[in-house]
Amino acid sequence: MSTSFEQMRANVGKLLRGIDRYNPENLPTLERYVETQAKENAYDLEANLAVLKLYQFNPAYFQTPVTSQILLKALTNLPHTDFTLCKCMIDQTHQEERPIRQILYLGNLLETCHFQSFWTSLEENRELIDGITGFEDSVRKYTQVKVWMNKYGWTENEEGQIFIFNQEESVKPKNIVEKIDFESECCRSDKR
Repeated sequence: MSTSFEQMRANVGKLLRGIDRYNPENLPTLERYVETQAKENAYDLEANLAVLKLYQFNPAYFQTPVTSQILLKALTNLPHTDFTLCKCMIDQTHQEERPIRQILYLGNLLETCHFQSFWTSLEENRELIDGITGFEDSVRKYTQVKVWMNKYGWTENEEGQIFIFNQEESVKPKNIVEKIDFESECCRSDKR
C-alpha cells in the first residue's frame, strides 16, 4: 500500500473518533477514502460503516456508487459478516436501486455457496466490479475455502478459525476378503 493511503487511513482514523464521526461535512473525505480502498485493494470496515451511518442520518447525501463500492469491498472480506452489517444499514428503497440490488444478489449467491451461479452472474455484470482491485481474487479465496470445508467437513469457530476435519475420526474399516482355493494352492506348491 502506498504511503498516501497510510496517511489517508490515519486522517480518517482521527475523523472517526468522537463526535466528528457524525459530521456530514466529513462525507467527501470518507467517500474519497472508500474509492481509495477500492483502487489500493485495502479495506476499512469502520470507515465504511461510518459512511453508511452518515447516509442514514442524511439521506440527501446518499451516493449509490460509493455504497456499491462499500458492499463490494465487504464481499471481499467473506466469510466475515461485514456484508450483512453493511446491507442492514442501507434503506430498503436504496436496496432496490439497480447496482445495489445486483450486488445484494451476488452477495446472496456467495453466502449460500451457489458459486457457479455467482460467477455466471458476475460475468454478465462485469461493470459492477470496475475499479475494485483484487475483487475476483478475494472471492476465489473464499469460494475455495468453502468448497474444501463442505467437501471434507471442516468447521469454522466464532473467531474465524477453520478446523480441519480429523482423519482419525473418519477412518472407515475396510473388510478385505480373499478367496483362496486350497486345492489350487496345494497344487502350486507341489510344482515348485
